[in-house]
Amino acid sequence: MATRIILAGSTGWVGRALVAAVAASPDLALVGAVARGAAGQDAGEAAGGRSLGLKVAGKLADALSVPCDVVIDYTKPDVVKHHALAALAHGCHVVIGTSGLSGDDYAKIDTAAREKGRGVVAAGNFSLTATLMRRFALEAARLVPDVEIIDYASAKKADTPSGTARELAEMLGEVRQAATAKAVSELTGVRETRGGAIGQPTPVQVHSLRIPSYVLSCEAVFGADNERLTIRHDAGSSPTPYVAGTLLAARRVGSFVGLRRGLDAVLVGEGP
Repeated sequence: MATRIILAGSTGWVGRALVAAVAASPDLALVGAVARGAAGQDAGEAAGGRSLGLKVAGKLADALSVPCDVVIDYTKPDVVKHHALAALAHGCHVVIGTSGLSGDDYAKIDTAAREKGRGVVAAGNFSLTATLMRRFALEAARLVPDVEIIDYASAKKADTPSGTARELAEMLGEVRQAATAKAVSELTGVRETRGGAIGQPTPVQVHSLRIPSYVLSCEAVFGADNERLTIRHDAGSSPTPYVAGTLLAARRVGSFVGLRRGLDAVLVGEGP
């Protein structure tokens, strides 16, 4: 039987591409679409494609009135936590592509998922190449302790840092050793220019740029004695790179219980 999908954020940048991709996948079935501004419209037409005979719901609660296996969320940071908890309460697995959640948010979602015996995959970026960037950076951080992150996005992006940069910083903070740079608390001048500290137990400084012409770029800059290494990912103007990873997560999220972060968690041979 096809995996039944409800897509929240079905008229967004990635959501529109996911509507078409789910509809075209024989092993997946789009049973619900959520977009407040397109409520009542045909889900396919609202996403810029062919009619699917499925009406868009204005709220996730309305869409959850039909049986569903997986809720995919590409909405906004201020609603994604509520959506994830509501989906889990209804017995659905969850795939989160929306960025902006805190570590405390993820902890609460993980607890709810384990209580319901359901799986959640959350990724700041479902692109395969972004996943490779993170993997290479983690390997470097085990050997080179001095690392900082520069996060680039469009002037209109509301959350800072991006989910890609936040997720990377949190993961690097778990594996890196203490940096040799002078502690921010010991600096004079405008300390905010050193960025924000993210991750535990060894935080990473993250610097966010929000200017026109960028879609999403993220780079980890490593420094050692007389040498530097930069590992960078640049996203293009199409949502295509995120679709395959999101659908892979939707297909595999039912194979485990609890929250897993990053596309790595569902790649073959990966995950705890």
